[in-house]
Amino acid sequence: MTEQAAPARETPAAVWEDMRAGNARFVAGEPNHPNQDVERRHLLAAAQTPRAALFGCADSRLAAEIIFDQGLGDLFVVRNAGQVASDSAVASLEYAVAALDVPLIIVLAHDACGAVRAAIDSTTLDSPELPSGIWQLIAKIVPAARTVLRESDGVDPRELDAEDVGIAHLRNTIDDILGSSRLIADAVAAGRLGIVGANYRLSEGTAVPHVAVGITD
Repeated sequence: MTEQAAPARETPAAVWEDMRAGNARFVAGEPNHPNQDVERRHLLAAAQTPRAALFGCADSRLAAEIIFDQGLGDLFVVRNAGQVASDSAVASLEYAVAALDVPLIIVLAHDACGAVRAAIDSTTLDSPELPSGIWQLIAKIVPAARTVLRESDGVDPRELDAEDVGIAHLRNTIDDILGSSRLIADAVAAGRLGIVGANYRLSEGTAVPHVAVGITD
């Protein structure tokens, strides 16, 4: 009996294009709702083979599988407030790359992010004291707020556009992931892994890419 060849591993670019197509269906109100039936559930009971890892904000409006029109077992999802590259988040992404062999990591920010707003507000002289846990979380977002503040030529921090700060933080988050994980950085360098940083627009439903690392045709 002839053995069947294993299916070809998807490229980072191909997976991202499929995610973009799924997001377009979601925006148009024409989702396919793939891989959400009983058969898929039974198939996944023994093992998972996600097509991508998604690291996003914990905001309730960022339901990853819905936004990209994916189903059970399609995305390995890691989330925390403000998609801050914590030790646990990076370790989870390393697991997705090393153990699950995902070819793509999507880092998903969004507009009107409460964690980003808190980071901006913390740069004012009269900012209220935050609970220690929240401060430890948003501390990694503050550099992005300060960068945008410097570039805004003395604008009152309370007038900063949270989306601009969020996109700057998105770039910093990807840099943090690559800088703190040799495993992930090596996978990108070897062409096995791509990373896309996108900003989700709440009212439109569109995931707009701003950063792409290791994505080639």
